[in-house]
Amino acid sequence: MYKRNFIFTLLLLAVITSFAQDKETPTPQWRPAYHFSPPKNWTNDPNGLIYLNGVFNLYYQHNPFENKWGHMSWGHATSKDLLNWNNLAVAIPEVVSKDTTTWIYSGSAVLDKYNTSGFGKNGKAPIVAIFTADQPKQKKESQYIAYSNDGGISYTQYAGNPVIDLNKKDFRDPNVFWYEPAKQWIMTVAMVDEHMVRIYGSKNLKEWTKLSDFGPAGTTRNGWECPSLLPLEVDGDPSHIKWVLFVSYFGEHGPQMQYFIGDFDGMTFKNDNEQDKTLKVDYGDAFYAAIAWRDAPQHKKILLGWMINGRKETYPWKGQMSIPRDLSIKTTPEGMVLVQKPSAIVVNSLSKQAKGRVLFKKNMIIDGSQILSKNDLFTQNSYWINAEFNLGDSKKVGFVLADQKGLPNGIIIGYDTGRQELYLDCTAAEKGNKDAANLLQYAPLKPVNGVVSIQILLDKSSLEIFGNDGERVISTMVYPDKEATGISVFSEGKSTINTLKIWDLHK
Repeated sequence: MYKRNFIFTLLLLAVITSFAQDKETPTPQWRPAYHFSPPKNWTNDPNGLIYLNGVFNLYYQHNPFENKWGHMSWGHATSKDLLNWNNLAVAIPEVVSKDTTTWIYSGSAVLDKYNTSGFGKNGKAPIVAIFTADQPKQKKESQYIAYSNDGGISYTQYAGNPVIDLNKKDFRDPNVFWYEPAKQWIMTVAMVDEHMVRIYGSKNLKEWTKLSDFGPAGTTRNGWECPSLLPLEVDGDPSHIKWVLFVSYFGEHGPQMQYFIGDFDGMTFKNDNEQDKTLKVDYGDAFYAAIAWRDAPQHKKILLGWMINGRKETYPWKGQMSIPRDLSIKTTPEGMVLVQKPSAIVVNSLSKQAKGRVLFKKNMIIDGSQILSKNDLFTQNSYWINAEFNLGDSKKVGFVLADQKGLPNGIIIGYDTGRQELYLDCTAAEKGNKDAANLLQYAPLKPVNGVVSIQILLDKSSLEIFGNDGERVISTMVYPDKEATGISVFSEGKSTINTLKIWDLHK
């Protein structure tokens, strides 16, 4: 089981690194301020993302008892702005009986507005969760459903479970949506070791028929997980829709995601590209298992991923979510690409959390280095940077974050004009935390008329970098020392920052 092996590897590295350290030492310096993390204990994949009555519901893989992987259940949190979260009780707990233990693995949730399942009561539509039931004693994974008649607070397991059982050890992560043209539910689920996504159809969420398989394709180095299929607008045209199939896998640099662009006819997904072409969702080493809110306001599709990597221990929580990302498709000279932008819903809430702690500059000439942090601003390693560079004759431009005065231990985020790459250099900052291969991360990115835009979201221990309005993304985990809070901008050769805006977001 690749996800389980990956998580075991993370835990082993953490134990080796912190052998002489008290694992229950609180680490508030790494608790994110504007990303979701559970109040305590372990979290991994986002599950069951559903938007109801003006509220975003986030379910997530959770261990209610310990700050490590195990006892898999569905935690639950809600938000109206994707920035501030209300933590609720565990929604679907593990089931322990005399004969077996059933862990509640990843899946999805839908509002069954036509009550196709028959689970509704008093004329109200039920919420139906579809998830993988992992039974370690039997070494088996199958697909279960459960339903809620109280708005998703609690769930009742369906008496007829499992609804799909292939008697396989690795068969998981169902993602379900209503496909209106065929008037039926569609499920994508991972055939892990076969590097395939199986597509099922159902009229009632209980009885499922195999429709087709997709794969192997793209990267097949390790098992496939967490597939999902989404329709997205191309170049902002609602009449031009392409389908994107997301797949997670464990790569040589850790957690990775790839995507395929093509068409879906209600039965099969057809890839537009050559089968061996790999399109990366994220060029970093810490973004995994992402799925989307399909029913967000204004028909938006908002992607959310799990972020974790590195050897550091955090307490009393472990793991966090990425920033929610608005999705679309853009046509470029190299073909269609996925675009991910920090969700406009989050952006609209930023000013409230910043409470006036904002730096704004225009036409700022840079030739060398300039310090931006002050005694009362941008000194908590929790901020958001929007910058547009006119590259001029520069060789490299960018920022140094989480820097400690007198020590070369900063995190460098920049653009290399010669290589036409967005890059992240953690060599000085994270060499004791990351594998050597992950200290330098980069993504191909071409300037537009000599201009490159960079968004940087540093939130205590997570770092997400968006190039050219989300055309490329690099996500990673970092663990700066408490005293390492400096921030500066640099240019090797003269360049101009057309606009610079920084929000200080610490609480």
